[in-house]
Amino acid sequence: MNISSEKIPNNIGLSSDRRLKRALENWQPAFIDWWMEMGPAGFQEHHKVYLRTAVGVDSKGWAHFEHVRMPEYRWGIFLAEPENDRRIGFGDFYGQPVWQEIPGEYRNPLRRLIVTQGDTEPASVEQQRLLGQTCPSIYDLRNLFQVNVEEGRHLWAMVHLLHSYFGRDGREEAESLLLRRSGSEDAPRILGAFNQPVTSWLDFFMFAMFTDRDGKYQLLALAESSFDPLSRATRFMLTEEAHHMFVGETGVSRVVERTAQIMRDSKGLSEDVRKMGGIDLPTIQKHLNLWYSLSIDLFGGEVSSNAATYFANGLKGRAHEGKCADHQAEEGTYFLDVPENGRMAREEISVRNAMNEILRDSYTEDCQRGVDRWNKVLEKYGISDRLFLPSKRFHRHIGVYAGKHFDPQGTPIGDEEFNRRKAEWLPGPSDYEYEHNLMREAVYEPDKMANWIAPPRRGINGLPINYEYVRTEE
Repeated sequence: MNISSEKIPNNIGLSSDRRLKRALENWQPAFIDWWMEMGPAGFQEHHKVYLRTAVGVDSKGWAHFEHVRMPEYRWGIFLAEPENDRRIGFGDFYGQPVWQEIPGEYRNPLRRLIVTQGDTEPASVEQQRLLGQTCPSIYDLRNLFQVNVEEGRHLWAMVHLLHSYFGRDGREEAESLLLRRSGSEDAPRILGAFNQPVTSWLDFFMFAMFTDRDGKYQLLALAESSFDPLSRATRFMLTEEAHHMFVGETGVSRVVERTAQIMRDSKGLSEDVRKMGGIDLPTIQKHLNLWYSLSIDLFGGEVSSNAATYFANGLKGRAHEGKCADHQAEEGTYFLDVPENGRMAREEISVRNAMNEILRDSYTEDCQRGVDRWNKVLEKYGISDRLFLPSKRFHRHIGVYAGKHFDPQGTPIGDEEFNRRKAEWLPGPSDYEYEHNLMREAVYEPDKMANWIAPPRRGINGLPINYEYVRTEE
């Protein structure tokens, strides 16, 4: 059977599993209702968007491009191809065959991991639902919508696992994923960053750069899982996650480039950028500080017995586990700087208890490479200012630094100083007022671009930048 012809495109043999097919087709209308209510506002009915749809896992199948109305987008379920004789790659069961079914004692922690991952996918769509009304170009509008529909497909990937392997509990969890709402007081999303408003395009680009990059590292860790269906689901999700990070990193880079152009033309004065309708570097740095700090919270506490247990039991590994020397991590220590009596003290913890921090370190190195590329743009235009990642201690709400204050360099400070200088380090009402005024008018003409952002280097799928990526139907 041609998998792309099915109601739910898939490569999991859904047509031969009548129980699962019926369950997912029963869930599908609730998903569409959620999408119509909480998906991109104003673009559901009368617009066709040039989108990439997954209809298979090979290089051609997962990148099928066409113009489609978003409610008609075909969200499918795809697992990466199985690896022959795949073995558990870490933890206490290292070297044993991977699991095709879940051992009973690991059902609850695996369900928790899957639900938490699944909850992030619809949350980001909800956070971004109004951005289309202030887009800087239809190139950017299309990229926003591509990110949105792929987050929806990633939700389907996790819902498939819940329906397939967790019985009634899984079905109830799948329903709950459509009932929570980002920012809701009564039923918020599970993780803090996914309840944060995304009200400007600079927020969106930073979210895609930093929060979606956290998603990459969580998926890399889950791709190592001993539970093979979870590993295969997340491995295919990673092929799509790369585009989300591309949208974020290049989006910020284009904002930085336009800012650098204005600064060059005004003799390098950052204070002139707003006068010329751009976004000044201090404001860009504030948004960087916000979304980086929110995103590193997503890794959890620096010292975590849960992370140690997940690793020991083979549920969640390290990113690129195959590159690690010791796959069981029974020995070895990690040194962590912790606050103690207003100073920093070095604490020695076991590697297994430091799994969250090890993953966070890999993430930070990856983020730094992106910031370095932004700084090369400033260098190209002869601008001496530089963007930087704040300390991992800054603006934290989870872990050993939560409830304590540090400046962006990681120096401990008191409550009074933090509150006095907070507006220097994080975007505040006046910043958002300026950005909302700057982005008040959307740019829908194919050959135009908002003044505050530079054009991209190239278009999508070999098409020109000014291609009609979003079409209005008469």
